[in-house]
Amino acid sequence: MTEVNTLIVGAGISGLAAAAAIGKNDDFVILERDREIGGYCKTVICDGFTWDYSGHFFHFKWPSIEQWLRDRMTGQEIRTITKRSFVSYHGVRVDFPFQKNIHQLPRHEFIDCLVDLFLARSPDTKKLPETNFKEMLYSRYGRSISEKFLIPYNEKVYATDLANLDRDAMGRFFPHIDFHDVIQNMRSTDNSSYNSTFIYPMGGAIEYAKALASELAPQSLQLEEEVEHINLASKTAYTAKGFYRFNRLVSSMPFPTLLVKCGIPHDSKVFTCNKVLVFNLGFDAKGPQDIHWLYVPNRDRCFYRVGFYDNIFDAPRMSLYVEIGFPMGARIEVEAERKRVLKDLRAEGIVDEQQLIAEHYVILSPAYAHITSQSIAEHARLSAELSKFGVYSIGRYGNWTYCSIEDNIVEARRLMTSLGLARTWPLDSTV
Repeated sequence: MTEVNTLIVGAGISGLAAAAAIGKNDDFVILERDREIGGYCKTVICDGFTWDYSGHFFHFKWPSIEQWLRDRMTGQEIRTITKRSFVSYHGVRVDFPFQKNIHQLPRHEFIDCLVDLFLARSPDTKKLPETNFKEMLYSRYGRSISEKFLIPYNEKVYATDLANLDRDAMGRFFPHIDFHDVIQNMRSTDNSSYNSTFIYPMGGAIEYAKALASELAPQSLQLEEEVEHINLASKTAYTAKGFYRFNRLVSSMPFPTLLVKCGIPHDSKVFTCNKVLVFNLGFDAKGPQDIHWLYVPNRDRCFYRVGFYDNIFDAPRMSLYVEIGFPMGARIEVEAERKRVLKDLRAEGIVDEQQLIAEHYVILSPAYAHITSQSIAEHARLSAELSKFGVYSIGRYGNWTYCSIEDNIVEARRLMTSLGLARTWPLDSTV
């Protein structure tokens, strides 16, 4: 038995950020079920290719957070990239975001999109309801833009009918535009967004996890130790190796998993999600250049997005990540999907004569939480119940939300501050 002031469960970005905010002087332990830190920010190096579990390209609102991380990546080359992203639409590559660049479509399709958008935004048009994500899209963007890109693409991502999601399911990450934006973009292109530029270390996303972990005393991190059960009444967490008594517990495991381990009654149907199969693929020669992301709404293609690591690293061989969304309960036949990916990459014109020479895959489960009005309400209710026992759930999956890695760091810092534990890591006073 170990007694500890603060028990942190999960050594992904959120858990490591919580521990880093405490520093080396407080009594805490961080437990991680895997053999290495990083969570979904792990990096794979294979045959000269550097891949992450998925595409984690960092963008920061807070300069002090970015600088703090950079200061702890001594000797690591960090590239700053101006994003080049496109939508693949019937053989045409349209600048992203699609809804702001409809003038790049064939003339008749552009007119359809423009008229529908105008009517949707006209004060003389009867406003459609916006009780879910799909209704929000039709109400604000009209039928043409919604059905050509916004609906098919996002349904491929979330692997569900968008009517199942809350209208604000993507929060600030959805690129909203108005009619003026579309007209202005026809004359003077401005596709800026929250991640118009991003930074990326040559060592991969794991370098950010390592930077956070540099603040930990080695004995505070316990790898390959999974929490199996949490007794709230006695404030005890049990693992296969023993048990920990805590004053407070900070968890970044998926929220429904935490509820099960704590024995909290809940309706599991409230917290649904998808899972994503990611293929990392290395080829012997270069492919398309001057592109970092390609969004693919075409339902005949298995993947919804392709990322180009080689154009970030300025490497001589094409290096891709390819993402495919599945319902949570789907059985994934990896080899069949692999064959389909290679076929669809050729159909998209991404692969031609290049030969595949290295590969890796991972299944992210959960991947994207299905954010609904019910999941938001239940998360708030159940989180309040857990907090009575000194248990706090943080991070993308701990909050069952959609957020950035920087958001995770800020949230962890704020929680530690509210608990009176943040002793190090001076950031902007507004963080």
